[in-house]
This record gives sequence, C-alpha cells and structure tokens, in this order.
Amino acid sequence: MPEESEIRNFFDARIEQFSDRSARWLFQDRENVRGLIEIVEGELVDLIDFSQIVQLNRSFVPDNLREQESDIVFRVPFQSESDTDELLIYILIEHQSTVDPTMGFRVLFYMTQIWDSQRREWESQSVPKGQWRFRPILPIVFYTGEQRWTTPLTLDAIMDIPDVLSRFVPKFDTLFLGVKDTDESELTKFDHPLGWLLTVLQKEQATVEALSEALIEALSHINTLDEASAQQRRRAISYLLLLILHRRPFEEHPELTRLLGQHVQEASDRVEVELMAQTMAEHLIEQGIEQGKAQGIEQGEIKAKQADVLKILRHRFDTVPASLSGEINSIRSLPRLDALLERVLTANTLDEIDLKEFDG
Repeated sequence: MPEESEIRNFFDARIEQFSDRSARWLFQDRENVRGLIEIVEGELVDLIDFSQIVQLNRSFVPDNLREQESDIVFRVPFQSESDTDELLIYILIEHQSTVDPTMGFRVLFYMTQIWDSQRREWESQSVPKGQWRFRPILPIVFYTGEQRWTTPLTLDAIMDIPDVLSRFVPKFDTLFLGVKDTDESELTKFDHPLGWLLTVLQKEQATVEALSEALIEALSHINTLDEASAQQRRRAISYLLLLILHRRPFEEHPELTRLLGQHVQEASDRVEVELMAQTMAEHLIEQGIEQGKAQGIEQGEIKAKQADVLKILRHRFDTVPASLSGEINSIRSLPRLDALLERVLTANTLDEIDLKEFDG
C-alpha cells in the first residue's frame, strides 16, 4: 500500500475535495494515464512511451476556479513518422456536477498558457525563434459530475456565427470522459484497472448493495495484477478504501471495509487494508472534530458580531424594529458584519442603513 504519509498528503483536506484530489492522485501513476488514454483514444497508446512520462509541476487553472476544476500536465515521448518526438498530455479534471458550456474556450485558454510558458522558457534561454517548436498537446477533460454532459467542447458552440465567418474560429479536438455517464463496457473494454475503479466511482451515490456489487467485480479484476504490478494493485485498493471512507455514510464504513478486505486476494494486501482503514477512519474522525471546532468558533464570532451591531443600534436609536433585527441575524458573513458595524457607527438615521448591501 502507499505510505501513510502519502495518503495523508493527498487527503488531508476537506472531505468534499475527494473527487479532485483522488483523480490527481490516480493519475500520478503512469499506468493510470495509459488506462485513461486507452478508454478515450486507444489508437494513440502504442505511439506513447509511458515508461518515460514526466509530470510537470505546474497548474494552469486560475485560483478562482480551483473549487470546480484542477489539472495535471505530462511530457512524454511520442513515436511517429513526423519530426514530433514529444507530446504534452493535459488532463483537466472537472469535478463539479454542473455542466459548463464554455469548456471549449477554457481548454483552449489553458493550452495557450502552456505554449506561452514554453515561449517564455525559450526567451529566458535566448533560443533563436527559428528553432522554436511548440509541443503538440493532447487535451483530455475528465468529468466526474452527475449531470449528463451534452454541450460540445467547441468554440462555435458558444457563438452565433454565420457560415461565412466560421473558418476564422479556431477548431481543435478535445478528448472527453464523462465518468458517470459512460457505459461500463466502454470503461472496461481493455480490462485496465483504472476502468474498473471508475465503475465503482460511478456507484459512489448508489445503494450499498449496488456499490458492494461493483466493488466485488472490480476487485476480481484488480486481483489478477501480478507482483510486477503490485504497486498499481495496491494503489487501486487504496483508492477503493478511500472512496468508501470519504464518500459513503459513516455507518456503512465497517461493512464495506470488511467486504473490501474479504475480496482482496493477497494476504499482505488484506492486512494493509485493515491497518489503513483504521488509520484513515481515525484521521477522518479527527478531521471532522477539527472542522466542527472551526465551524463552532466561526459561528460564535458571527453571533457575537450580530449582537454588537444590535447593541450599538439600540444605543444610538433606542428602538430597533424586529424586522431589522431579524435581517441582521440572517447575515452569516463576518466581513459583511464588520462592514455593517462601520455603517451603523456613522449613520445618522436607520434609513441610512441599507441591509441589501450586506446580505449573505
């Protein structure tokens, strides 16, 4: 199994971030990158040397979009009859449930940022422009949301453009995998472990019976990985355990963890499942306690600030209408309450206090 510190590094965050972090963690295994490309564009697999894949430690997603998506970039040797000898694989992980019709534009925006980073590198190294050769990019959108994705990943899909101008719109292909909406046979047609993991992810919100069935079926295939693929097998088992602990109700954890241990073939893997389940369960409990404490502290600060605002209002204006008090008590943002407090201190009448400015 992966080291405990590695697991904590990837999952020591809010439970709701599991979709994002787990996907990035899976794709740090080059075999899972191979499995993804097998599913979305199998004919390219034999042209890519996955044994020499290199992850580039940079994200191109702006900070304000990190809550809905993340990305991961790889450089890999590419074998073809052309002069192209390297390919960039760009995986955009979309983990929100809502479909964004501007996805085609976003993919193009991120691709141009990648190329621009190459340009800046060449300029810093004083490489003559005649020698510049931008690497081709294989863009893949990995979507784990529940809503069916029907929007084309093209620019003209978000344009009202006459035919005479269509040739001026950039056109490019983007590979797409909607995990929840892809037929199981498509995910597993190459019998790759990643495909079987994704069939379990499809059932993350299903009944415990449906999830259990998917777990058993996936493990029957993952168990066939030999000792040469032991690291991949253990990472897959770790993912299934983490999926249970992060995405299923607490009361289901013992049953599902026991089921996982029963269907893991290698004795050493079963021991690791038990140890990691105990460690991660304790960690999630601690995490929940800490989050509860933080939320409790914040709620206490909000109530205290609401009381301060009302106290000053009553001191300055004697009577505060019940409707106004109710509106103030509905504000849950500390920054908005601070701003309201400043307004209350300077207002000459109650009419000068427009609570619409402080809703939240």
